[in-house]
Amino acid sequence: MRFWKMNGAGNDFIILNNMDGSLSRRHIPALVRTVCERHLSLGADGVMVVEPSEKADFKMLFFNSDGSMGEMCGNGARCICRYGYETGLAGDTQTIETTAGIVTGQRIDRRMYRIRLNDPSVLERRDVAVDGITYRCTYVELGCPGIPHAVVPIPRLADADEQWLFQFGRKLRHHHAFPKGANVNFYDLTGPDRVYERTWERGVEDFTYACGTGTGSVAAVLTLEGAVSGRQVAFTTRGGELMMDVAHTEGRIDALYLTGPTNVVARGELTDETLEQ
Repeated sequence: MRFWKMNGAGNDFIILNNMDGSLSRRHIPALVRTVCERHLSLGADGVMVVEPSEKADFKMLFFNSDGSMGEMCGNGARCICRYGYETGLAGDTQTIETTAGIVTGQRIDRRMYRIRLNDPSVLERRDVAVDGITYRCTYVELGCPGIPHAVVPIPRLADADEQWLFQFGRKLRHHHAFPKGANVNFYDLTGPDRVYERTWERGVEDFTYACGTGTGSVAAVLTLEGAVSGRQVAFTTRGGELMMDVAHTEGRIDALYLTGPTNVVARGELTDETLEQ
């Protein structure tokens, strides 16, 4: 089975081409759990499967490392835009069908790609209580069905105790205020139009190096609050820097644009013998 491995700001993915339909949908979750195990196989935050689409240049099925299907992935979409361009599935500007709706992408140069994220379908204040303390929180869903995100400010986030942050992220991810579960995006404003961010991802069940839809959710919230301009807002993540542009009018988000680097780590043949069992 041929594969590409890519990462976008440290968010890493395995890409499988299923344009011929040879890969059975019912076998994909088990395959994903096997190949995403970092110590025993290729290792990744998730797997993206490319299939034909009647609505766009191609379809992207996104699976978290635990085998569950996700609605969409922002950094994954940037990577798959490069994959689509370099394999001839699409041109400099392309459309990708996702479970959360159509995503458009644009090639800026060999490694930089820009995508328009799904528009917010939900954006509302939902303060949450954890261990007797109430925390300010905004709940955001991008697309329809929406990708669920909790946006939570943490002053001096870069210096936060790692164990406390891990446990806090896990509690929020499963909090009853978020019936679908949530990706938890902690952020700290570090300067004018500069944000430090860390995301606990649903399905990975841990912090990842970056999260594109999480970055878009934080940017949407901060722009509407007037905390950032919405133009070239720089997000620092563990995996690198991402840039957000937010179009908005009268308290409404009109468009979210995510720009960042892609990296082709490997291309090859997946020969994991565990899959033969």
